[in-house]
Amino acid sequence: MLINRILLLFTCCFCVLEAARAQSVEVPRDPAKFHLFLLAGQSNMAGRGKVSESDRKVDPHVLTLDKKGKWVAAVDPIHFDKPGMAGVGLGKNFAKNYAASHPGITVGLIPCAVGGSPISSWEPGGYHPSTKTHPYDTAISRTQLARKEGTLKGVLWHQGESDCKAELSVVYKEKLHRLIERFRTNFNDEKLPFIAGQMGQFKERPWNADKKRVDSVHQTLPSQVSLTGFVNSNGLTHKGDKIHFNSDSYRELGRRYHAAFEAVEAPVRN
Repeated sequence: MLINRILLLFTCCFCVLEAARAQSVEVPRDPAKFHLFLLAGQSNMAGRGKVSESDRKVDPHVLTLDKKGKWVAAVDPIHFDKPGMAGVGLGKNFAKNYAASHPGITVGLIPCAVGGSPISSWEPGGYHPSTKTHPYDTAISRTQLARKEGTLKGVLWHQGESDCKAELSVVYKEKLHRLIERFRTNFNDEKLPFIAGQMGQFKERPWNADKKRVDSVHQTLPSQVSLTGFVNSNGLTHKGDKIHFNSDSYRELGRRYHAAFEAVEAPVRN
C-alpha cells in the first residue's frame, strides 16, 4: 500500500515537472531571429474551435504573449478575449507554417483580437463595452512591449461581421484603410504587411448587401493598399453556430494566411 502511494506521488510529481518543462520557453537573444505577428480583429481571429490534444502540443519555435505580457509556449487557446469561449484559431497554425519555412527563426504571436468588436473600437480610444476593453490601444501597447525582444513582421486581421449593417458597411473601407495606415505609423514601418481574411461563407447564413459590401473591401484591399493580402474562406465550414469556423477550417485558414503573407512579403525581402 505504501509503495503504491509512493509510486503515485512520484508519477504526479513527474507529470507536473513535465508540464512545467513543456511550458518553459527560450526567447531568442537576437531580435532579428524572433519574428512577431500581431493577431487582430474579432472572434474568428481569436478562434472558437474545439481544442484537441494535438492543439496542446508545444512547438519550441512558436511562442505567444500571454495576458500578463509574458512569452509562453503557444498552446490553444492562445487568445483570452472571452474566457471559456476562446478555442482553436488560425494563429498557431500560421506560426507553425512560418517557422517551418524560416529555419532558425522563432515566431512570437501577439494575440489581441476581441470577439464582437466593430472596427470603430480599433481606433485610438475606441471602447468595446461588452468586454470592457480598448482593442486598438491594447494592441498597440502589447505590440510595443513585444518589440523590445523581437521584430514585427506583419499584422493578421480577421474582422467585419460586426460592421455588416447599413450605417457601418458604407464607411468600412475608409476605416480599414486608415487602420492600416495607423498601424504602420505607430510601428514606424511604412512597409508593414497586412493580411485580411474573408468572413465565413456559410450557406445556412446567406449574405445580405452590407456583408457583400464589407467583403468587397477585403477582396479589393491588395489592389488599393500596398503590401496587403487577402485570404479567401472558400470551402471552409462552421462549427455548428453558422458564425465561427470549425477547428479544421481554422487550421486551413492558418495555412492560407501563411501563403498570403509570403506572397506579400517577397517583394519586401527582395
